[in-house]
Order: sequence, then structure tokens, then C-alpha cells
Amino acid sequence: MDRLSIILSLLTGAVITGAIVTTGFALGYYTVWTIVVGAGIGWLLAWPTSYLISRWIKREDEKWNPKADPSDYVPIPKMNAPEV
Repeated sequence: MDRLSIILSLLTGAVITGAIVTTGFALGYYTVWTIVVGAGIGWLLAWPTSYLISRWIKREDEKWNPKADPSDYVPIPKMNAPEV
């Protein structure tokens, strides 16, 4: 996991949760369970989605040049560690 996907996970979780809750409300489900289910699904899908978006952004960027081997990084990167 890289730093870009950490930031993107906050955004993607909010977007996924908002889309599910809005869809549920539009379908007439006005209960707290609509919000709970939307938040749960958003929480579960936030990291995988943000990881895929991060990889896509870096793959499409022609000026991106990683300074480390992808197998060298750990789940929580060090403050001065290069992007992966």
C-alpha cells in the first residue's frame, strides 16, 4: 500500500457509501439499516478500490519513475520512504 492509496481510501469510501445510501433512499428504504449497510460496504471496498485507482494513476503517468522495488515496501511506509 502506498501513500496515494491511503489518501484515496478516504475519498473512495465516502463516494461508495454516498452512492449506496442515495440509491437506497431513492428506492424508498428510509431506515437506519440503509445507512449501516452503505457504510459497511463502503468501508469494505474503500481500500481495494483506492489501491486500484492508485495503480491506474501511476501506470498512466508517463513521468512516474518509482525509486524502489515494489517488494521492498511494508504496509505502513516510513515518513521519508520513496513512493512505490
